[in-house]
Amino acid sequence: MSAQHARLRVFSGVQPTGKLHLGNYVGALDVWVGGQDQHDNVFCIVDLHALTIPEAVRPDDLRSKVREVAGLYVACGIDPAASAIFVQSRVSAHAELAWILNCVTPLGWLERMTQYKAKSAGTERVGTGLLDYPVLQAADILLYDTNRVPVGEDQRQHMELARDIARRFNHLFGETFVIPDAMIRPSGARLMGLDDPTIKMSKSIGAQRAGHAIGLLDPPDVIQRTIMGAVTDPHRETRFDHAGLGVLNLLVIYEALSGEARPAIEARFEGQGYGYLKRTLAEVVVERLTPIQRRYAEIVSNLGEIDHILEEGAERVRPRAEATMDRVRRLTGLAERPSA
Repeated sequence: MSAQHARLRVFSGVQPTGKLHLGNYVGALDVWVGGQDQHDNVFCIVDLHALTIPEAVRPDDLRSKVREVAGLYVACGIDPAASAIFVQSRVSAHAELAWILNCVTPLGWLERMTQYKAKSAGTERVGTGLLDYPVLQAADILLYDTNRVPVGEDQRQHMELARDIARRFNHLFGETFVIPDAMIRPSGARLMGLDDPTIKMSKSIGAQRAGHAIGLLDPPDVIQRTIMGAVTDPHRETRFDHAGLGVLNLLVIYEALSGEARPAIEARFEGQGYGYLKRTLAEVVVERLTPIQRRYAEIVSNLGEIDHILEEGAERVRPRAEATMDRVRRLTGLAERPSA
């Protein structure tokens, strides 16, 4: 068996909506880059998921956001030669498998998803896609015989659902799908809003509300202003186990980007006040994002190159997806079994 085939397969994706922010980088993109040389990587831009709230989608914006996310993948360090980068809707097997998995997924499993409850609360009309989102997500993952999925803490429940759906299909039709595991970084898997540390840093909120998130393409003055305006508390506590939610969020961001151990971080900021913590963190964030922004500017100067990367990525993954669908179709009776 070759080294390529011996490596674990990793799949993950990001929606091309809102403003890609530091939470996406720390919880996902940086994790992808860190394991890129050890794994067989499939990284998707999940544009079908972006349609779950169609009122919020403008076609031209969606198309430009797809290219923006692709550019940021590469700018953050994803190498198209080592990792397949593609757009979900360009591989029709995602939608086909999602329908088949819908047919084996009990409705109650979907209704108990906490993200569905949160996003549908207070909404007069809820599209089926919002409820069904996790099944399409399961199809994305299972289509590629995925072993590991780097996700944020908020996606843990969806990952468990994907595992349950795979087991149920395997039980009904025979061993078909690999049961995937979540990869969740020990610190920084869930960064919180800088203006409200009780909620997760959000792409959609960040695109609408200044001070909520640090965008990967925010200029240094905006980054500094956002961090200096972050919510803290009056206690001047900078120990991880004792800090309030806002300060803890700042400490976790610093930890994730600096690579320093917690005791060293606590010693660095002890008795220094929150202003010092914020100024130091702003310097670290700007230092990390500046080369990403510079590389992104180079990449998007040639949109044809981005389109080529996405087309080539889809061509690379399509045979894998079709191999899975061949198994699924035969086992479910949608295609003839091969003759003996």
